[in-house]
Amino acid sequence: MPSKKTKTKTVSRSKTSAVPSRTKAAKVPATTELLLEIGTEELPYQFVAPALRALQQGTETLLKDSRLTYGAVRTMGTPRRLVLLVEGLAKQQASAVKEAMGPSKAVAFDQSGQPTRAAIGFAAGQGIAIEDLQVRQTPKGEYLFAVKQEKGQAVAAVLTQALPQLLAKLSFPKAMQWNQTGVRFARPVRWLVSLCGGKVLPIEFAKIKAGNLSQGHRVLGAKVTSPKGFAVKSIVHYLKETERHSVIVDQDRRRAIILEQLASLAKSARGHLHQDDELLEQAVYMVESPLTILGSFKPHYLALPKEILMTSMKEHQGYFSLVDAKGALLPNFLAVTNMKLSNMQLIREGNERVLSARLADAKFFFDEDRKTSLADRVAKQLAVTFHQKLGSLHQKTQRVVAMAAHVAGQLGDDQLIHDCRRAAELSKADLLTGIVGEFPTLQGIMGGEYAKHDGESAAVSAAVREQYLPRAMEGELPESLAGKVLSLADRLDSIAGFFLVGLIPSGSEDPFALRRHATAIVRILIESRLRLNLAQAVRTAQDVLAGQNVTASPQSGKGGAPDVIAFLFERVRFYGKSAHQLRDDVMEAVLKSADRQSIDLTDLFDKMQSLQRITVRAEFDPLIVGFKRAHRLTEKEQWDRKPVESGLFREAAESALYETVQTSHAAYAAAMRSGEYGQALDVLVRMKGPIDDFFNAVMVNADDPAVRGNRLSLLKTVDDLFMSFADFSQIMVQGT
Repeated sequence: MPSKKTKTKTVSRSKTSAVPSRTKAAKVPATTELLLEIGTEELPYQFVAPALRALQQGTETLLKDSRLTYGAVRTMGTPRRLVLLVEGLAKQQASAVKEAMGPSKAVAFDQSGQPTRAAIGFAAGQGIAIEDLQVRQTPKGEYLFAVKQEKGQAVAAVLTQALPQLLAKLSFPKAMQWNQTGVRFARPVRWLVSLCGGKVLPIEFAKIKAGNLSQGHRVLGAKVTSPKGFAVKSIVHYLKETERHSVIVDQDRRRAIILEQLASLAKSARGHLHQDDELLEQAVYMVESPLTILGSFKPHYLALPKEILMTSMKEHQGYFSLVDAKGALLPNFLAVTNMKLSNMQLIREGNERVLSARLADAKFFFDEDRKTSLADRVAKQLAVTFHQKLGSLHQKTQRVVAMAAHVAGQLGDDQLIHDCRRAAELSKADLLTGIVGEFPTLQGIMGGEYAKHDGESAAVSAAVREQYLPRAMEGELPESLAGKVLSLADRLDSIAGFFLVGLIPSGSEDPFALRRHATAIVRILIESRLRLNLAQAVRTAQDVLAGQNVTASPQSGKGGAPDVIAFLFERVRFYGKSAHQLRDDVMEAVLKSADRQSIDLTDLFDKMQSLQRITVRAEFDPLIVGFKRAHRLTEKEQWDRKPVESGLFREAAESALYETVQTSHAAYAAAMRSGEYGQALDVLVRMKGPIDDFFNAVMVNADDPAVRGNRLSLLKTVDDLFMSFADFSQIMVQGT
C-alpha cells in the first residue's frame, strides 16, 4: 500500500547550536565553502540585482531544505556574471529520521495476527522488513509506521544534484533560448565555475559543464587572460584573480569606486553631482571595471529647460549631470565607462559627439513645440485613444476638468475653481508634443513649461507641471493647491473609470497602477490636511463617467462606489502601517465606523493617531475588556429600549455609571466638535472605574424585566458613546 504521510526528523542540530556531550566538549562541525559563477553574455543592467536577490534567497532555501548548515550566503554580480558565495558550509548533510504512515492495524493484520498483503506491500515499498514496522496510536486509531534512519550525504553529492535545479529556477522579465537544449535564460550562458572546498562540482546546465576556469574583462582582461580563461581555487583566490583580470565582482565595491570618482570629477569641474540613485544603479550594473570621465557640451544648450538636458543625458546616454551651488545646470557631464585606454581623450570626444547630436534633436523638438500653443493642441486629442473602454484622450481631459472643478469647489474659492478648470483643460496637451514623444518622463513638466510660454498664469502653469506628482509611492507631492487638486482629479477619474469597466487590480496584477494612484490620493489628502469629502468626490467621478455613456462592466455589483471606497481604504491601511506604524486593529476600528457618505481621510487619520497613542496607557486594555462586555450584552440581548430611568436603579454602581455618562457626554461632545480627539479619548478612559464597578456589583439579567431592560439601556448608552468615536470591538486586547 502506498505511503499516506511522510515525516522527516532532523537528527543534527541547527547551524547555530551544537550537540552537547556528557563526557567531553562539543565538537565543532567541519565546514567548507561553495563558489558558483554563471558566466553570460552581457545582461541588461535591470536584470542583475533582482537575479542576485533571487539567487541568494533560492540558495538559502535549498540549503535549509537539504539539511545543510551554513554561515553566510553572499551574491555578487556584473553584466557578465552572477556569483554565489557560501561560507561556513557543513561538509556533511545532517542525518534524518523518516517516518511513513501506512495502513491501519485492522487492515494490516488478519484475525490471527498475520500480516496481510497491505502490510507486506507497505513494508516492501518502504524497503524495510515487516517485523521492523511499528504500530502507533493516532487520533484515527492504530496505524502502521515505517521508521528509517537516513544518513546524511557528503555536501558535494547533495549540491551536485541540487545546484542545476537552483539555476533552472532563476527567472527574468525576458528570457531567450540560445542552443538546442531549450533552456531559457536572460542571455546565453557561456561558462560555469562550481567549486566546493576547492574541488570542482561536476554539475551541468544547458549542456555547459562546470569547471574551475573563469573569464576576465572582455577587453582589459585579454592582456593577462588566456582564451581558455584563468583557474580559481577558492573564494579568496577567485576575488583576487578576477580583480587581477580587471573585473570588480563585488557590486558594493564598484558602487563605492564610482561614487568616489564622481565626487572627485565634480569637484574638479567646480560643481556638484545631481543625485540620481536610479542612474547610479544603472552604472553599477553596466560595468565590470568602472572608470568615470568628465565631458562637456556647448553652453548655448543651457538655454533649454534643464529637465530636457538632464533627461536627454540620462535616458539616451546614462550620463550624470552637474549643477552649481544654486542648482543651475553646468555644461558638463560625467560618464561611467567600462574601459581604460592610454588616451581617454578618444572616449571623451566620442561621448561628447553623441551627446551633441542628442541635444540638437532635443532643441529642435523644443523649438517646434513652442510654435503651437497647448490650447491649440486640445482639439487634436480627439484622435488619440486614452483607453478603448474609456474613450479618447479628449474625453479623459473633459472628465478631469469636471472633477477638478468639483474638488476645487470643496477645497477653495472661485479663483481656485477657475485656475483648476483651466489647468485641467491643458493638462494632457503636452502628450502631443515632440519633446514628450521623445521623453515620456517629461509629461507634465513640459506642459508646465509650455503653459508658461503661452502666457498662462503661474497657478495654472504650476498645476500642469505638478499634476503627475507624486510619481512614486514615496515621491514628492505637489506644492501648489491647484497642483494637488489636479492630481487628485486625474487619479480619481482613473480609479473610478477603470473600476467601472471592470479593470480592477487583483493579486499582483495592476497594469494601470491604480494602487499607486490610490496611495497618492491618500498621501495628498492626509499630508496636506485637505478636508475633502472623498465619498462625494467618488460619486461625482462616477456621475461624470455616466454622463459620457461609459459602458459599465457586465460583472454585477463590481466597480461601484463601495468598491472604490473599499479600495481606497485598503491603501489607507497600507499607508498607515508603512509610513506611521499604526496598528491594524486601530485602523480597522476607525475605518469600520466611518460614515460611507461623508469620508474625510484627514479626520479619520487624526482619529487613528489619537487612538494609537492612547493604546499604550496601562488602563486602556482593561477599559476595552469592560467595553466589549457591555457591547456583547447589548448586541445579543433583546429588550424594549427606553430612556434610562434613575428610579429603576437598585445598586449604587448603576447610579454612578449613569452620572458618569451624563457628565462625560458634554465634555466628550465638545472635544469631538473641535477635533481634539485625544481629549475625547481621555473622557472615555476616565469611564473605566465606573464601568468596572458596575459589572462587579450589578447582575444585568435581573428577574424584574423593567430593571433588566433599564440596565441594558444604560449599557447601550455607554456602547453608543464609545462607538461614536470608533468601533472599539475591533481592538485586540493583549493576551486575549
